[in-house]
Amino acid sequence: MIVVLRPDATESDLEQVIEKIQELGLTPHVSRGVTRTIVGCIGDEDRLREVPMLSFPAVETILPVEKPYKLAAREFAAGDTVVKLREAAGGVGDGAIHVIAGPCSVESREMILDTAESVKQAGAVALRGGAFKPRTSPYSFRGLGPQALEYLAEARARTGLPVVTEVLDTRQVEVVAQTADVLQIGARNMQNFALLSEAGEAGKPVLLKRGLSATLEEFLLAAEYILSRGNRNVILCERGIRTFERALRFSLDIGAVPFLKKETHLPVVIDPSHAAGRRDLVIPIALAGVAAGADGLLVETHPDPDRARSDGDQSLTLGTFASLMEQVKQIAAALGRSLATAAA
Repeated sequence: MIVVLRPDATESDLEQVIEKIQELGLTPHVSRGVTRTIVGCIGDEDRLREVPMLSFPAVETILPVEKPYKLAAREFAAGDTVVKLREAAGGVGDGAIHVIAGPCSVESREMILDTAESVKQAGAVALRGGAFKPRTSPYSFRGLGPQALEYLAEARARTGLPVVTEVLDTRQVEVVAQTADVLQIGARNMQNFALLSEAGEAGKPVLLKRGLSATLEEFLLAAEYILSRGNRNVILCERGIRTFERALRFSLDIGAVPFLKKETHLPVVIDPSHAAGRRDLVIPIALAGVAAGADGLLVETHPDPDRARSDGDQSLTLGTFASLMEQVKQIAAALGRSLATAAA
């Protein structure tokens, strides 16, 4: 249930509404827009229906939310959510296109430092890099762990780029959150509800990837777990789903981008690298995502992809990434949008 306040409602009016909602045993979630403030109510909505909330002078209307996901629903926010990657102007969801780039996994100090400096020069706003990697085979390279976090922190200190890295387990959340600016929840963990809840309580923005076979409703319900822990800084990432098609690694659900943009207030980015599985297709898929309205891209980039220890086939070279950024600028200009720039 959503309580919409009148434009002239005061803070005192808002406090009265919140107090009544709490008296009924519901949890209020306040969202302030430019002209409106709304209060989302989580709990037994039947109790709210029994109270004449419209008798409050500050209340304009009350709207039911029939969707299974409440906090993620567009109706539950007074405007689009903008997720700041670090304390800087702007953020993902502000209308500009934000590009996050870096290797699948951090392999060495020199590699991640070179990558960070190069992708920033090309226009990336954040550095991605895996410290802990989920791999299908237990014998594959699974990251450098804590040492990689140290390298990522050094790369951030040198370039100013915020760090996005994956967390695999509830036991890692506290350690990773000490370094990472954004916690990534990978596709395999989209329905690891304990991890979602723990990440929601970590106090850091969360980039949530869609599961390999998840419906969009399941995807939004996964986001709901994070939101329900008091963390409103969630970025949704469409990275392709597993279908009967074998030509590509995954099938990017391009229609998910405009659907999610209409259905939720959360920002939406795409991962063209995992969708393609091969670097010659990453750029056209990325441009299609931008044209569909995505708020940003998550692109795997490596100084020497042919020697990468993971996902080399789908990683762009540093030079090719720079070419991608020039093409993104052109698409953005055609759509009346801009390419976000990294903080100085």
